[in-house]
Amino acid sequence: MLRGIHKASSTWLGKGLMAVVMGFLVISFAIWGIGDIFRGFGRNAVATIGGTEISIEQFRQFYNERLQQLGRQVGRPITPDEARARGLDRQLLGQLMAETTLDEQAKQLRLGLANAEVAQRITADPSFRGPNGQFDRARFEQLIRQAGFTESRFIEEQRRVMLRRQIAQGVTGDMKVPTTAITALNQYRNEKRQIEYAALGPAQAGDIPVPTPEELTKYFEDRKTLFRAPEYRKITVLTLAPTDLAKADEVSDADAKIYYEQRKASYGQPEKRELRQIAFPNEQDAAAARERISKGASFDDIANERGMKASDTDLGMVSKAEIIDPAVADAAFALKSGETSAPVKGRFGTVLLQVGKIETGEEKSYEQVASQIKTEIAENRVRTEIGNLRDKIEDERAAGSTLAETARKLGLKAVTIEAVDRSGRGPDGKPVTGLPQTPNVVSAAFASDVGVDTEALQLPNGGYLYFDVTGVTPSRERSLDEVKEQVATRWRDDEIARRLQSKADDLLGKLKAGTPFTQVASNAGLKVETASDLQWGKPGGFVPAKVVEAAFRTPKGVASSVEGDKDSERFVFRVTDIVDPAFDANSSQGKAITDTLRSSYNEDILTEYIARLENDFGVTINQAALNQVVGGGGQQ
Repeated sequence: MLRGIHKASSTWLGKGLMAVVMGFLVISFAIWGIGDIFRGFGRNAVATIGGTEISIEQFRQFYNERLQQLGRQVGRPITPDEARARGLDRQLLGQLMAETTLDEQAKQLRLGLANAEVAQRITADPSFRGPNGQFDRARFEQLIRQAGFTESRFIEEQRRVMLRRQIAQGVTGDMKVPTTAITALNQYRNEKRQIEYAALGPAQAGDIPVPTPEELTKYFEDRKTLFRAPEYRKITVLTLAPTDLAKADEVSDADAKIYYEQRKASYGQPEKRELRQIAFPNEQDAAAARERISKGASFDDIANERGMKASDTDLGMVSKAEIIDPAVADAAFALKSGETSAPVKGRFGTVLLQVGKIETGEEKSYEQVASQIKTEIAENRVRTEIGNLRDKIEDERAAGSTLAETARKLGLKAVTIEAVDRSGRGPDGKPVTGLPQTPNVVSAAFASDVGVDTEALQLPNGGYLYFDVTGVTPSRERSLDEVKEQVATRWRDDEIARRLQSKADDLLGKLKAGTPFTQVASNAGLKVETASDLQWGKPGGFVPAKVVEAAFRTPKGVASSVEGDKDSERFVFRVTDIVDPAFDANSSQGKAITDTLRSSYNEDILTEYIARLENDFGVTINQAALNQVVGGGGQQ
């Protein structure tokens, strides 16, 4: 969760430096491949970069939290062995070391940021917006507390992120993307092609006779693996979800009204004020500025003298909840339009405030939101209950109880799925109902086994999903009698595909001999159609995607054929026109292409920059300490 909050709070850096690779995670820079950096140096540090150590506990927290996050994304736990096999231990240490390297460079350059700038970044973060789309202080405090942050520690973490961003932007600067690269990408994305084509279907295959018993038997024997019965798993599922356990009708009106009064501003439209702010290094300077304003100086005069532009002082139209500093919020919403405050000593320094336009808010009455509030309260209450139930479930499982037995003891409902295959289907071939898609309990069940004490999967709404694999029906070969109908259907489809391929080859031969497409098609009883404006990776209207792909592999004027979306479809086509795209750098599409390439080049430059910094600072990794966190033996 901590890294999830970090990622949500880190805009450019999170997108540019720490994007996702290798199935689970893409890290924009790699530091591995130098064997002699693995040498012992201290028992309590996993790595050092320059004068900064990454402690065992620091990396353990980072590593475990990121594995949990990735586990939630794939819908099942990631075991330590699997993490090592996929190289996640090195990838994650590489990411943390890269962040630490940039922090070390910030120290070397003596970079700093004003508290007001950090506060503005936090309040603008979408992660901390409430139901009304505005900054919600209660949500902010809840999220950072769940992530293990104190407010001061979270603010300092954001300061480090912003400094890393400054360094990254300073290194990449105003990157100029080569025109050749832009042209090539534009050509790939926006080139258009036109084709004429004829579609062949089952009607063109002619009458398909019923296969003889000998033909069917031989077809089945040659393709037995296609008709095997899949492996099935019998699983018991127990869900602990707030929405399932919450009882809104048990919440009293008294409790709901208290909840409403505490969060009244979040229901409806809050009052907003046009707010300007000037920060001062101390109260004396702020008081002197306020005195000058009282004698006729304007707010802009003070800002100009301090070298501040209008954008530096303008906080925009904000609600009280959007102002992260309570002292500033209280002072701002006590002023009248046009008034300037006395010096306000807030968490991030002393400021003067000026209020411009005021937009009156509109609050919903308790009666309008009572049902919603009671549901929220019930779900919040049950989250504590879920934690207690989870502990009880773990105790029962540790004592050897099955999930079904545990559910009966605790008065919960466990569901047994008698048989499900890897695709989520039952023996009848239909999808099994009642199985959650997030997390993917079927994939988790097939990664486990009978008798294995599985970890709970986290639900998106904050609950947990437990499962036990209670039986395995192995995959087996079916007899012809069991699948005779399926075999006959597949034999027929293959026979149609074979005949259509032969017919398409015959048509292509005539086209290559110079016979006009319309004449070839007419003689075969086919109709020639035209498809225009086809593009790579985009739907082609009535033309299947396979035909579009084939058209972009075929030169202009050349005929070809390709299978359609089904085995029983075949298309014969010829590319009749290729339209090279124009490029307008000022269009939205042109800007998107340029931004894509610029981002790619920026990542390459940052990779080299960080590698150089690591070389200059000196990097040392303690393999023994690393193994304490990730498990495993020697160097991997």
